[in-house]
Amino acid sequence: MPTSSPTAVTRLPKIHLDKTLVGRLEALASATMRRSPEVGERLLTEIARAKLVAPEKLRDDIVTIGSEVTYRNLSTDRVRTVIVSYPEDADIDQQRISVLTPIGVALLGLSAGATISWVTRDDETRVLEVLDVKPPAAL
Repeated sequence: MPTSSPTAVTRLPKIHLDKTLVGRLEALASATMRRSPEVGERLLTEIARAKLVAPEKLRDDIVTIGSEVTYRNLSTDRVRTVIVSYPEDADIDQQRISVLTPIGVALLGLSAGATISWVTRDDETRVLEVLDVKPPAAL
């Protein structure tokens, strides 16, 4: 049952992942376990609960690597637009956030309208709502 509180989401939203990315995401999660076990565990948990789909069947409004995502932090009401990236492509000055950050893991696989709780590096629980998703730019 959904909650109206901006500090908790009782039911995890459905997520979808491009099945061709899973091997690399699992390897990244495993490599992260030593320096940031909570992020690595969360990424592995999200992969395990995701519906895996072929890349051509992944809807354009699903957050994947390279997606531009606009979300609202329901705790602060701040709206932000970011691009979810692999760690080597992350650049905060260009709003490119790594999938190996708490917010990157939280956004992965969501679609517009979804809300999810995530824990900041300062161990604060926040809730975000995805407002808009643009598919990765064609290469």
